[in-house]
Amino acid sequence: MNDMTQTKVRRGTLDATGDGDIGGMRQRIDEIDQAMMSLWRERARLSGRIGAARLAAGGTRLVLSREQQVLRRFREGIGSEGVQLALLLLRAGRGPL
Repeated sequence: MNDMTQTKVRRGTLDATGDGDIGGMRQRIDEIDQAMMSLWRERARLSGRIGAARLAAGGTRLVLSREQQVLRRFREGIGSEGVQLALLLLRAGRGPL
């Protein structure tokens, strides 16, 4: 191991298996997190607008069948953690019940 590699290992930026650079992977995770937060805000805005339009048209505040579709899609796509994520997304768009 050369001096630079030893320094990276001590700093925790080099994957111990040698498969890649932890710092680079963490940077990519940060980029993904930023995109997810942006998408979260956009989704909440759109969902809020849909709810407001539905109420203005005399409809209900929420549509349970639609929420069930979202929950099912996330469960099938991610698993049990997906349900928790979907519940958070739904709440962000409609607010607490």
